[in-house]
Amino acid sequence: MALCFLFLVMCLVSFSSGDDLQRLQQQTKADGSLSFLVVGDWGRKGAYNQSQVAFQMGRIGQRLDVDFVISTGDNFYNSGLTGVDDLAFEESFSSIYTAESLQKPWYSVLGNHDYRGNVEAQLSDVLRKIDQRWLCLRSFVLDTELVEVFFVDTTPFVDHYFTNPKDHTYDWSGVNPRKQYLAKILKDVESALRDSTSKWKIVVGHHTIRSIGVHGDTPELVDQLLPILKTYNVDFYINGHDHCLEHISSRSSPIQLLTSGAGSKAWRGDIKSWNEDHVNFFYDGQGFMSIQLTDNIAKIEFYDVFGNLLYSWNSFKQLYSAT
Repeated sequence: MALCFLFLVMCLVSFSSGDDLQRLQQQTKADGSLSFLVVGDWGRKGAYNQSQVAFQMGRIGQRLDVDFVISTGDNFYNSGLTGVDDLAFEESFSSIYTAESLQKPWYSVLGNHDYRGNVEAQLSDVLRKIDQRWLCLRSFVLDTELVEVFFVDTTPFVDHYFTNPKDHTYDWSGVNPRKQYLAKILKDVESALRDSTSKWKIVVGHHTIRSIGVHGDTPELVDQLLPILKTYNVDFYINGHDHCLEHISSRSSPIQLLTSGAGSKAWRGDIKSWNEDHVNFFYDGQGFMSIQLTDNIAKIEFYDVFGNLLYSWNSFKQLYSAT
């Protein structure tokens, strides 16, 4: 199958904006709609039911005619890739997600486990020569006629990776000096959101903002990123990191917080009993998420490792302003 999408997504497009984020374009369907899958925390060479989740993604992807896939990070366990020639790339990605419906662009962010390896390898054009679907950048914007998706590199925000890394080694070569790096991300994301005129706004990061999973809330993102998302009326924040499926609604803004980090190993029964915001749905098993978008409706669905629909939720937008 010819991967003609390569020419659509690999062109970094220039727009007049006040940020320095790289921007990619993705076409909608002929009717103006979009559909895509979201999976996170998956790269285990097929183990821990990764292959079974991939199979069901292919089945649901075909039914929904998905346009692309989003990966919420922790793409390769346990410690990212060693280099561009690491066989884990093919063993955990190319040889696993083989369904025809998944031969679409994969837009990916880095997770904390990815930072334990060679980060530049995952960002390299060499991997796209091995598998044209792969596109991983630190922070970037995916622009369509219907939605803008803002991908944010969240791992460097988390203090304990720097202050108490335990026995882990992280590749901070593209991050230090950290203070300036984080300030630039926040400035660029705020500028891009402020300038956005898109009908829907989605932000994707690896780490949770709110969660009742084992990792719980990420205080650094609650303090630094969440206020920006609320100010600029972001519709959805999508993350992985907690190995579960989850939908939390903010009590202080319309933003919806969606976790899809169940692409392979899940943590059964490790649940926190309380969260400041409203928990609509939580599942501590393996699976993935789909999103279908039109001008006025977003349909969110979570599926388990057997392809069973676990939860469905719709968000509505007013097409025209009231007069």
